[in-house]
Parts: sequence; C-alpha cells; structure tokens
Amino acid sequence: MSALEIRDLHVSVEGTEILKGLDLSVNSDERHALMGPNGNGKSTLLAAIMGNPKYTVTQGKITFDGKDVLSMEVDERSKVGLFLGMQYPAEVPGVTNSDFLRTAINARREQPISLFKFIKEMDHAIDELDMKTDLAHRFLNVGFSGGEKKRNEIVQMLLLKPQLAMLDEIDSGLDVDALRIVSDAIMHAQEQTHCGLIIVSHYARFLDYLKPTHAHILVDGKIVVSGGPELIQKVDSEGYDWVEKEYGVKAKSEEKPKPVLLESCGAKKAA
Repeated sequence: MSALEIRDLHVSVEGTEILKGLDLSVNSDERHALMGPNGNGKSTLLAAIMGNPKYTVTQGKITFDGKDVLSMEVDERSKVGLFLGMQYPAEVPGVTNSDFLRTAINARREQPISLFKFIKEMDHAIDELDMKTDLAHRFLNVGFSGGEKKRNEIVQMLLLKPQLAMLDEIDSGLDVDALRIVSDAIMHAQEQTHCGLIIVSHYARFLDYLKPTHAHILVDGKIVVSGGPELIQKVDSEGYDWVEKEYGVKAKSEEKPKPVLLESCGAKKAA
C-alpha cells in the first residue's frame, strides 16, 4: 500500500501565503475529491506536491511511503510514483508524444521498455481514450484542442502507471461523451495499479462517474471540512456559502497566480 501524508503544509507564491496549515492523507485505492472556490489553494497544493519551483513550501512536510518528498527534485518525485495531470498542459514543439513517453517510462525503469511492448501499450491507451491513431507521431500537445490535451494527460497516466495520480481539473474542456471515456479510463487504471487519486473538479457529473471515496473542501488555504460522497452532493445543491457560515471561514477572491508549467506529468528532466 502506498501512502501520501501531508502535515501542517504552508505554501507561498511570490511572497503571498496560499496554503496555511493543510493536512491530508491519501492511500492506495482511495479517490479523494478536492473541492472549493477558485483561488483558494487546490492547484497550489498539487503543484507543491509535484515540486513546481514557483510554489515555496515555508512550513510542514510531505511524505510518500515514508520518503521525504520535499527533499526530491521534480523528476525524482515522478520516479517514486507521483503523477500530475495538468490543468494547463504544456505544448512541446519538436518532441513527439511517443518519444516523450518512452523517455519518461525508461527514466523510471532499470531496464528500458522494449519497443514492441511500448507500442502495444501506447496503442491500447490511445484506443481506450478514443484518440486519433496518429497521436504517437504528433508533437506533444501542439495543435491539440483543450479536450485532446486533457485526454493526452490520461494517456500518460495509463502508460506511466503512477502510485498516486493527481488530476487538476482534467475534466475541463471535455464534452459529455469525453467525460465518460476519461472517467472510465481513470477507473480502469486504478483497478489495475491500485493507485491513489486526488481529483480537483467543479463538476458533479465527473465526480459521479469517478465515485470518490473521500471529499474535502478547501477554503482560504485549509481543508475546513471532509466527508464522503454526500459532501459532493451538498456542494452541488448549495454551493459554498454554507461552508463559510458554518465554519467561520471566508473564501479568497477567484483571482489566482498564473501557473508556471513544469512540462507534462512531472517528467521535465527526463524529457
């Protein structure tokens, strides 16, 4: 069993504190929905876990299977099994999807993956995500629609087989049919790998498909309430006003720092 443990995490961006003492535990086979108004720290949390240099951890600790995540470089975090499905996937001209993914896979293995096995697994992932068959030969995210970029993140997740996958609004830009295709692929991947999942989403339909085992509401840099699927239903029907009133917290405005991209799936150095 893999376990992510976050304790008293404080994170600042350009001198402004965004996370203000956040605690979270995620284990194998669990699906954690992370909700809250925009600009209150959800993407900041995932970026800090993955090692985005824009986000400075000023206090607290993050461990994964007992290892100190904060002492690791970004590529090391990927190698121990962490994966980030990006809210804003980067375009990388001149680097094909197949070259990028094979390099990322080999960076996590003692022996390089055989070309036959790689092609077989990539073809299967492309088919499962219902993407164009020429995906392997296209430059990474270049000329992709918003929905194609998000599906391509899940292709990467299927091939990299992380122990913990963090999906940052991976559903934005997807139509109704694509939501079902992507959620089915995510659930199938978890069945095979038993990975833990952290899912940031504003859409109840997507969360209905993924059936989270845990739900958390993050307001003003802290998780103020946690629960199960019933919490998702309450937010869907009532919004977040009740959280502010009941727990005495006030959400930040929706304006948030522009993200700095790490390249896709935390394998920048490998690519």
